[in-house]
Amino acid sequence: MLARTRRILVTGGAGFLGSHLCERLVSAGNEVLCVDNFYTGSKDNLTGLLSNQKVEVIRHDITFPLYVEVDEIFNLACPASPIHYQHDPVQTTKTSVHGSINMLGLAKRIRAKILQASTSEVYGDPEVHPQDETYWGRVNPIGPRSCYDEGKRCAETLFFDYRRQHKLSIKVARIFNTYGPRMRPYDGRVISNFIVQALTNQPITIYGDGQQTRSFCYVDDLIDGLVRLMNTCDDVVGPMNLGNPAEITMLELAGMIVDLTGSRSAIEFMPLPIDDPKQRRPNISLAQKSLGWLPSFSLRDGLRKTIAYFESLMIARGAEAAR
Repeated sequence: MLARTRRILVTGGAGFLGSHLCERLVSAGNEVLCVDNFYTGSKDNLTGLLSNQKVEVIRHDITFPLYVEVDEIFNLACPASPIHYQHDPVQTTKTSVHGSINMLGLAKRIRAKILQASTSEVYGDPEVHPQDETYWGRVNPIGPRSCYDEGKRCAETLFFDYRRQHKLSIKVARIFNTYGPRMRPYDGRVISNFIVQALTNQPITIYGDGQQTRSFCYVDDLIDGLVRLMNTCDDVVGPMNLGNPAEITMLELAGMIVDLTGSRSAIEFMPLPIDDPKQRRPNISLAQKSLGWLPSFSLRDGLRKTIAYFESLMIARGAEAAR
């Protein structure tokens, strides 16, 4: 007997992560409903999907209710870079909180399994290193990053309360820094900033002394982790860290990107932003045990693919400007 095709809703489906997830789900034979308000998402990210009969795209803001019939929901909608989520912090909080309430309400009505794309930002500026899922975090509730950090923390609360109160099938993934093709060039994230600056031979801006660390996961590995988590039994809920535990300082990252691009860029130091975490690295032992998941891309290999994408963007924009 043939298995029934699953119909899967991806909110934020035109974004960096969402578009890669939509591609992965369609390639597995699913029907995908991509929902996005196109604040940070782009139809350009969906170029390979728009003609596919298994894909439907709806412009919609999840802070308003949505009435559709699906089997599963991946809730990825929310601006994730500081430039974008701080531009309209009230709307950012609404997206995490009202948006989660609306998606959980939808899941409750149609009895769909739902996954929340949470974030390593729930750990704030951590006192525990590396961070595992038992750590409650150290977050400033009234700072400029709080709209995102606390919004995502509240969303996790809502997901677990819907599970306890309404027996809803939920999954919660805590996503650590992810990079790859389809990142926006000027979104304020460190990898996109460094690559654009290196490719244009501009000074590479490092905030603070450059000794703060991050751990970067290539997008293909992250999407594999999300899909694996969604496909687990109801007893595997999370929250679950998904990220690459290989840690690097910002100075080391800048040097690697300069080397890979052959750039002439110099380093320029700038004041450290408020509440910027000094270190961030996931403990992924839970994902290893529950999902059999480990990142496969090294940072250098992932950066090569990402740099090639940014180079193609610049070539295309140069050709457009020359017309």
